[in-house]
Amino acid sequence: MTGTKLSVTMIKSKFGRLPRHRACLVGLGLRKINQTVEILNTPENRGMINKISYMLKVEEV
Repeated sequence: MTGTKLSVTMIKSKFGRLPRHRACLVGLGLRKINQTVEILNTPENRGMINKISYMLKVEEV
């Protein structure tokens, strides 16, 4: 399962969020609302996704 990819889309604004949550967005490579990135399904990326799941839409590729 570690080799699979995830498609992550930012659906809420980063403004007014906690600094740690903004850092997770930077770590995932997201800058704009409705921007989509493909990342590997690793425990590190999963942890960032879980922390800011209320801001993201996640799909397996």
